[in-house]
Amino acid sequence: MPWQPACSLEALKARAVCNAQIRAFFLARSVLEVETPIMNASTATDPQLASIHALAEQTASPLYLHTSPEFPMKRLLAAGSGDIYQLCKTFRRAEQGTRHNPEFTMLEWYRLDFSLEDLMQEVADLALEVLKQPFEIEMLSYHEAFEHHLGINPFTVCIENLFDLCALHCAYSANDLSRDDALNLLLASCIEPKLGQDRMTFLHSYPASQASLAQVYEDGSGHRVAKRFELYMDGLELANGYQELTDPFEQRRRFIADNAERSALDLEQIPLDEYFLQALEHGMPACAGVALGVDRLLMVQARTKKISDVLAFPVDRI
Repeated sequence: MPWQPACSLEALKARAVCNAQIRAFFLARSVLEVETPIMNASTATDPQLASIHALAEQTASPLYLHTSPEFPMKRLLAAGSGDIYQLCKTFRRAEQGTRHNPEFTMLEWYRLDFSLEDLMQEVADLALEVLKQPFEIEMLSYHEAFEHHLGINPFTVCIENLFDLCALHCAYSANDLSRDDALNLLLASCIEPKLGQDRMTFLHSYPASQASLAQVYEDGSGHRVAKRFELYMDGLELANGYQELTDPFEQRRRFIADNAERSALDLEQIPLDEYFLQALEHGMPACAGVALGVDRLLMVQARTKKISDVLAFPVDRI
C-alpha cells in the first residue's frame, strides 16, 4: 500500500496558490468569508445525492456530513450577512472514480441582487483568474444543447423516443427510467463530454422539474424552466448556480416531493431542515448563488482527467 501522496508537489503548490487567489478575489470584491458546521441535523433531500452519516453519540438525533454548506449559509443571508463565500470540505457517499472522491473541496458563494447572468460572469472571472489563460465564453441553453447534439426538443419529445435514444447511445434498453432520468442519462453520455472544449460553456435554462433550489419561470416558447446554470470545461462540470428560491412554502413543497420520490426508490427519508425553512419565512434577500468544485478546477488547470492527480490523499489512500 503506497503511503505517499497521490499527487505531485507541484499539484500541492498549485492548490495553495488557487486558495490564495480565491480569497484575494473575494476580498477585492468585499465578499465576506464565513464558516458553517460540517455536521448538520439535516442534509440534501435530492434523491440523486447520497449523504454520509457523522458519528453522533452525543446528540439526540443523527447528524450528516454536509453535501454542501448551502442551508446554513442561507440562514446567514437571512440574518443580514450580506455577500458571503465559503471554501470547505464537503462529502457525498457513493461518489468515487476518476472524477469523483467522497471528500472534496467546494467553493460556494452568494451575491445579493445579482442576476444569473451577473453570477455567470463572476464565475468566469474567477476561473480565468485561477487558470491564467484566456477562454471563449459560450452560453448554451439546455434546449439548444439537446437540439444540436441529439436533434430533439427535450421539453416536448415523447418518453418513448427518449428510451430509444438511451438504447441507441447509452446501451440502456430498459424502459424503467423517469423522463428526467432519461434526459440526465443522455446529457451525461452524449452532451456533457462535448461541452467546454477549449472554452467555458455555461449550460442554462434547465427544465423546471430539475430546478432543485432555483426559481422557475416560463420562457419565450412557453416552457417552464429553472433559473439555473452549470459550467463545463473539457467536458467536466465545474459549477452549479441558481437564482435562489426564497419562497418558504415552495421550498417546503419541494422537500416533501423529494422525500416522496426517495420513498418510492426505497431511499432514506431526510428530516426537513426547519431552521432553514424558518430563515426563509423570516425573509432571505434576493440573491444568486453557486457551488464550484475546486478539485475539478485544478484538474482543468493541470490538464488531467484524474482527480487523484490533484489530491494529496484520495479515498483509496486513507
